[in-house]
Amino acid sequence: MKHVDEPPGDAERGLDRVASIAVLIGAICTVIAAATIWLLVTDPVTVANAVNEGQISPLVERLAEVLYNAIAGLLRYL
Repeated sequence: MKHVDEPPGDAERGLDRVASIAVLIGAICTVIAAATIWLLVTDPVTVANAVNEGQISPLVERLAEVLYNAIAGLLRYL
């Protein structure tokens, strides 16, 4: 139910914002998933040790390193 003072396109703008945030979250999740798969393929020992020992910090460090190297390589290319 609309209020009299509400602008006519306010609901559409709100949905556009929600859709933009959903796309941003989806893009971030896709990048993290791709980096995790890349790490699993290129450095399976680190992943296996992290899973076996239950320690996430070595996996997160390697994941951050992979993402950093990818972004640095992309910036060097540009």
